[in-house]
Amino acid sequence: MSAAAVLPTHRSDSRRASRAVLKAELRLFRREPAAIFWIMAFPTVLLVVLGSIPSFREASDSLGGLRTIDAYVPVTVILPLIMAGLQAMPPLVTGYRERGILRRMSATPVRPAAVLGTQMGLYGTAALVSALLSLTVGRLAFDVALPRQVFGYAVALLLAIACGLALGALVSALARTTKAATAIGSAVFFPMMFSAGVWLPVQAMPGLLRHIVEVTPLGAASQALNEAAAGDWPGWIHLGVLALWTVALSAGAARWFRWE
Repeated sequence: MSAAAVLPTHRSDSRRASRAVLKAELRLFRREPAAIFWIMAFPTVLLVVLGSIPSFREASDSLGGLRTIDAYVPVTVILPLIMAGLQAMPPLVTGYRERGILRRMSATPVRPAAVLGTQMGLYGTAALVSALLSLTVGRLAFDVALPRQVFGYAVALLLAIACGLALGALVSALARTTKAATAIGSAVFFPMMFSAGVWLPVQAMPGLLRHIVEVTPLGAASQALNEAAAGDWPGWIHLGVLALWTVALSAGAARWFRWE
């Protein structure tokens, strides 16, 4: 039989296998209340706690007249993709590797892109829902203005989610055990939190530090989201940084992924 005759069947089998993986992972994801809470609910809870601090609802000169709560909404938009990419996805994938599940998958038409892509799709959707929830609560509870450049904000947000989950995919590919994945994720987690502006908004950072942070994935994401929220199109440099990180991290994850 010719290769041309085999190829369509191979592709069809691969698509069916990928759909089966997606359905199975979706069922498992719904059974993980802890992951759902930390990704979809915790950022909004944090926003409510911060918004309850009176000084956070007052304008600040260091933030260009914005209130601290205004600057923290983009942080709570970014936070779920950090939780998903570094704390949730890597231990799950490496747990599959440790238990031999990935090895059994390797004997099927499932490809590495389907394994990582399914996880990125599920966690990415959860992060997107969480971001929309934070924006809604920020508007209704604390009168935080909605993004003025909606399309630009959506582009920056989707790129940020893709970048954060590509980082998680790389950790998943490199880590051989669940303990290693947790350790690597934790080591990267706090620098990513800092660069996203969790402890100090990026706009309030000193000049040199801000420029350094802006070339990190989440520092660029934070700035792009802030620019779109203010009504401007996100800076092409910030979007370019996000795109480059996403491509590089995804390529690394595909290159170093191992079934066992």
